Amino acid sequence: MILAMMMVMTISATAMSYNAAKNEALFLSDKMAYELNLTAAQYEAVYEINLDYLMSLNGHGDVFGIWWDRRNADLRYVLNSWQYDKYVALSHFYRPVAWKAGAWTFAVYSHYNRGRFYHAHPKVFVTYKGGHNRVHGSHYAHMHMPAAHHHAPAVHHPAPAPHHAQTPVRIDNRRGMPNHMLANNTPRHGRMNAGHFGGRR
Repeated sequence: MILAMMMVMTISATAMSYNAAKNEALFLSDKMAYELNLTAAQYEAVYEINLDYLMSLNGHGDVFGIWWDRRNADLRYVLNSWQYDKYVALSHFYRPVAWKAGAWTFAVYSHYNRGRFYHAHPKVFVTYKGGHNRVHGSHYAHMHMPAAHHHAPAVHHPAPAPHHAQTPVRIDNRRGMPNHMLANNTPRHGRMNAGHFGGRR
């Protein structure tokens, strides 16, 4: 029982400071990168998503409330299908925080020892301060949405060419070619026009 308690990290049930939240987000994201085989870009995004979620927790109602929903919406966009399915199946990732005895409990510490890291810190660990999850829905889907989803591109159709009566094509009986083709194939300086190449072939 004592060993189990030592394996689970708890924090007083108040809003986490930025430093506390980013350290917990880093530990959690590192393990997700390891188990879900994240790319470097995914690792950066997952860290931001986890930090946003942890910084939004103020009480028991926040654990599986709107901020949890937005975390899942963002992760659904960032992860591919098999990664997301595995994420949902691993409860220490899908439900990383619990409220027990007036304190935050982090399930990932029941699977990994504190201080064990598999990757270097993501670049955004120093610069990102949180807030992407304040965007309604998925911040990552919104930011990477093709421009066509925001404004349909204007389609310009060229005006139809004016209709003119066709000029009869005169056939040169000597070559059996239309007169305009004959002009283009007339030898210049003793050679045929070989094309429009600007340099050597």
